[in-house]
Amino acid sequence: MDKVPQSKRKHIVFIGRRNVGKSSLVNAFIGQDLCIVSDVAGTTTDPVKKAMELLPHGPVVLIDTAGIDDVGELGQKRINKTIKAISTADFAVLVLEATVRMSREEKDIIKYLNKISVPFLIAVNKIENGVNAGLLDEIKILQATHFEISCKENVGIDTLKKKITRMLPSENEPPLISDLVSRGDVVILVVPIDSGAPKGRLILPQVQTLREALDTDAIVIVAKDTELKAVIDNLKSPPDLVVTDSQAIMKVVAEVPDEVKLTTFSILMARHKGDLTAFVGALKKVETLQDGDRILIAEACTHHAQADDIGRVKIPRWLRLHLKKNLLFDIRSGEDFPEKLSEYKLIIHCGACMITRQMMQVRIKEAKLLDVPMINYGVLISYMHGAVPRVLEPFEEAMAEWEKVKEAVGKADISFVK
Repeated sequence: MDKVPQSKRKHIVFIGRRNVGKSSLVNAFIGQDLCIVSDVAGTTTDPVKKAMELLPHGPVVLIDTAGIDDVGELGQKRINKTIKAISTADFAVLVLEATVRMSREEKDIIKYLNKISVPFLIAVNKIENGVNAGLLDEIKILQATHFEISCKENVGIDTLKKKITRMLPSENEPPLISDLVSRGDVVILVVPIDSGAPKGRLILPQVQTLREALDTDAIVIVAKDTELKAVIDNLKSPPDLVVTDSQAIMKVVAEVPDEVKLTTFSILMARHKGDLTAFVGALKKVETLQDGDRILIAEACTHHAQADDIGRVKIPRWLRLHLKKNLLFDIRSGEDFPEKLSEYKLIIHCGACMITRQMMQVRIKEAKLLDVPMINYGVLISYMHGAVPRVLEPFEEAMAEWEKVKEAVGKADISFVK
């Protein structure tokens, strides 16, 4: 079986109060005792993830979580982790206990699922002890899909699996590159090898772009930025598309003929996982930042920071130079996405290659609800170095948004980092 990265698998999160049988249900799904099951409330503390094949759908990740009714200071931290896990999910299974009415916490979770547009169903567990008619009435009022199951007696599990498989959202990610190139097109992928490059491998956006280009039967050339000019000079005709790492954008812009389409891996990811048009629109906010404004830099993965780290060092430095303002930066990585986004004037997000599109869309929606503009690394870096609109030209809607930005900020007043 092919190794499918978790960021490309559908995430199914199991949520509910303590001791309703979430862990038992996850174990029943995978057919092994992965999650600890106990009569003691609060056995599950941190989210537990398990990759599996859910046939006939394919690869998924199951996530067991702490109870949403946990107590105390430590319990609240566990609940916060559960909420974070919900934000990563493409689908949720809310597990209820058959003998009791719905709690306030369970009703609040349903409201949150609806707010962030995560599809879900309700699994009414422990039916071997009887079913509360009032609970079924509450579920009916909510017009929620529900199944009555017993993990203890293995009743209804297979039917639940089949229903979840049918309800999982279909693949709706925009393409990375397949709509930009055709069979026989020549594509150059520019991959700098510097201190930030992982030893012995390429980063995920580069690999995914390479594979998708190959799937379209394009001819792909991978080259370092230092070899790009030689590659272009040796081609009989200009390439059809060049995609580069954002940090090499100035060198690449200077060496790629104007008639050749050019963009960056990060801008491809902005469209693939995020909202490229909205990110371009956020450039209007960039030009209005003032001394003392607080900016969030959000990275989806956790990694050892390099001496000249792109998120922690280079982007803050470039933005301060670009605006000549004393800006304040907070750095968050992994699933540590702040709850109080209203404190920030701007969110600068990485390409999001290590999280699902659903999780990125939830982050975008949370920012929009609080009217906090979000932009991604690639759009901002290219803009600060004067490579916009060149790198946006392959994308019609992004170019239309750029015209609005240009009119709003007055391009003549903008100074670019060189």
